[in-house]
Amino acid sequence: MYDLSQVFLVPVLLVIALLFLYAFYALGAFLWQAVQRRRGVPEAFELCHLSRVAPFLDRSALEAEAVARLELVRIATRVAPMLGLVATMIPMGPALRALGEGQLPEVATRLTVAFSAVILALVASALTYAVAHVRRRWYASDLLALEREAREKACA
Repeated sequence: MYDLSQVFLVPVLLVIALLFLYAFYALGAFLWQAVQRRRGVPEAFELCHLSRVAPFLDRSALEAEAVARLELVRIATRVAPMLGLVATMIPMGPALRALGEGQLPEVATRLTVAFSAVILALVASALTYAVAHVRRRWYASDLLALEREAREKACA
């Protein structure tokens, strides 16, 4: 079991690094979209824009599209802390063994990897959580605006 768990350390660290980079990519895209929304750029109101480009889409299809657009950022939000925990626990076994043998430099090295990985994973999760939360609100307001617009057309 020990040897098998050690095999996963490098792949888990690579995925955490990718999630960390993705979190900053998602944050940058989010900030750019926020600026565009403040300026009133129609494309920044994604669901409204999609409704105009593809008027055959009903509310359910637009909701499904919103869920699909949030999927990757929400997965990153949930997976990053789990992988951070895995990346913390894998080096702990060797660190404890090295501590028992009095090899303090080895303990320090293992613990540095463990704590660095969990910090990067938690930062990635926090960033993607914030992006997902605000985007979910944006999509809800876009859907309300479309509904209001449809009611006004029906009453006119």
